[in-house]
Amino acid sequence: MSDVSYRELTIQGLWKNNPGLVQILGMCPMMAISTTVVNALGLALATILTMVVSNGLASAIRHWVRPEVRLPVFVMVVASVVTVIELLMNAYMTTLYHALGIFLPLIVTNCIVIARVEGFAARNRLAPALYDGLMMGLGFGLVLIALGAIREVLGFGTLFANADQLFGPVAAHWTLHILPEQANFLLAILPPGAFMALAVLIALKQALERHQEVRQRQREAQRQERAAGEAPAVEAALF
Repeated sequence: MSDVSYRELTIQGLWKNNPGLVQILGMCPMMAISTTVVNALGLALATILTMVVSNGLASAIRHWVRPEVRLPVFVMVVASVVTVIELLMNAYMTTLYHALGIFLPLIVTNCIVIARVEGFAARNRLAPALYDGLMMGLGFGLVLIALGAIREVLGFGTLFANADQLFGPVAAHWTLHILPEQANFLLAILPPGAFMALAVLIALKQALERHQEVRQRQREAQRQERAAGEAPAVEAALF
């Protein structure tokens, strides 16, 4: 692909083809980890970094990898990147590393990562491949963080609890108490609550798209009416 529109990559990754709201990929870690904003943000950052670096490496070596072994090679690349990220988080964010648990190394098997490496990075130049990884990872991460925020507020009544796990001691007092403790909604932090919250986000996206389509049709109808009204006036002026 020679003509790659960065604007289109942005729209596709963040909205039209969002991995979390449209492709419905990566559901297992999304449901399990998004109990708090900090956990969701930690996994989102790890996924974004994995997608950017993996896309870049896959694009850089694509001319030297034979088609029949391309997929195993790319899986090895993704696994290497995830291993480095995992070791770094274990060294510098130990508490968050243990909170993310098995879902951190399981980024290797995330369909989003493999799909973008094989479907886009292997066929495009380095810069578009890096940008595609960033936008797709960001789209997935934003959905993950939104889910984390909804579930943490409803389930625990707080926001940004345990932020020091990600940002260090300076964030020890960043916790916001949104709801009283007796108003906590247990279902929100359980897997069924995650599915319900995701369903609400998907419904909101579709409702917004439907509203935009209606507005677009109304504007088009108004333009046609104005054009039809101006035509007789032009003919009268000519004759």
